[in-house]
Amino acid sequence: MGINLNAGAVKRKRICFFGHFGSPNFGNEITLQTILHHLRFRLPEAEVACICTGPETLAATQKIKTVPISRTLIKRGNFRTRFGLLLRRVFIGAPSELCRWLDAFKALKKADVLIVPGTGLLTDAYGLLNWGPYNLFKWSVAAKLRRCKLVFVSVGAGPLYGVLGRYFVKSALSLADFRSYRDRASLNYLQSVGISTNGDPVYPDLVFGLPEAMLPHRGERRSDRRVVALGLMPYAGKYSAADPSDDTYQEYLNNLVTFTQWLLARDYDVRLIIGEVSDRTASEEFKSRLKASLGASGEGRILDEPAFSAEQLLSQIAESDIVVATRFHNIVFALLLNKPVIAISFHHKCAALMAEMGLPEYCHDINRMNAGKLIEQFQGAVRNADRLKSMIGRKVEESRRTLAEQYDIIFRGL
Repeated sequence: MGINLNAGAVKRKRICFFGHFGSPNFGNEITLQTILHHLRFRLPEAEVACICTGPETLAATQKIKTVPISRTLIKRGNFRTRFGLLLRRVFIGAPSELCRWLDAFKALKKADVLIVPGTGLLTDAYGLLNWGPYNLFKWSVAAKLRRCKLVFVSVGAGPLYGVLGRYFVKSALSLADFRSYRDRASLNYLQSVGISTNGDPVYPDLVFGLPEAMLPHRGERRSDRRVVALGLMPYAGKYSAADPSDDTYQEYLNNLVTFTQWLLARDYDVRLIIGEVSDRTASEEFKSRLKASLGASGEGRILDEPAFSAEQLLSQIAESDIVVATRFHNIVFALLLNKPVIAISFHHKCAALMAEMGLPEYCHDINRMNAGKLIEQFQGAVRNADRLKSMIGRKVEESRRTLAEQYDIIFRGL
């Protein structure tokens, strides 16, 4: 599906982005930075705004105009009875939401295009509100009312558990002038729940378009030992199961402790990496279990210096030899830096990425954690490191070229 954007009179184009940005998630933030880079390269005079969940943070870091996805008009009261809740919905909730619709209509005045760039917004796993499907639907409708082009670029999809979630996603996509998905698994998932994709294309995750100049070089080694970057995260169970069990998370941590013991015994150092601030809870729990097994003997071999930005995380991965990661964009960062990587898959996006990169045998299902199998995968990655790096390098360059083609399609006519 192409875009027919009429240039009209010569003027500064107004481009609006929508998403879960200004957040503590490094993958989301680098996604926006990447597409902003390509926009500014092609349309340096464009006026840019972002409709996001963390407008204050994003305005400070990116120096662009920001608008909240859904502003708080009246603080929630402490209504304890059903009747009190009903009154709140009728006399406060409904009028407030009408104001938010008007906010969206006003914010998109004179906008030329609303772009939903990457990330996994097409899901109701964590609710309909905030950055969920309802607000995506609302802003999509506002864009069309404003005669503004609506573009979905390399977005991820699924799961969708509820009827309303499917309706809002289907409706928003149906209004789009251009749609593409970051993997065939997302496209196939939408088709499986009855959402038509009409031959929509599949393009790589936008972060593969991160300029090479923004990638760090390998830093100085602290010792002669090889370093394994181990990325942990709290179990995002609802991304793979409607009713997730905490047992999965406990097995995840226990097997990674066993795996780390094996690494330390073979003279590897282990660097803990995170993909967003909330991952610190998983890292701390992991360290506690590891210490209970090893005592203080291996503490100096566990490198734990939490990153506070995507740039810091990239530098940490660059200083490592091999990566074992759970969070999706930690895997993408490893591939960008040409590191052999084992993905612990909690969502079809992880398995799809590894398959697309020619690495399906290095994907480990979080719901079936097995330290023995993980060790075998690691040994295979070490043994085949040179071949894997060559293949990863080719795949990353191919992804860059393909994404450049997509940007030409999106911005042509603007």
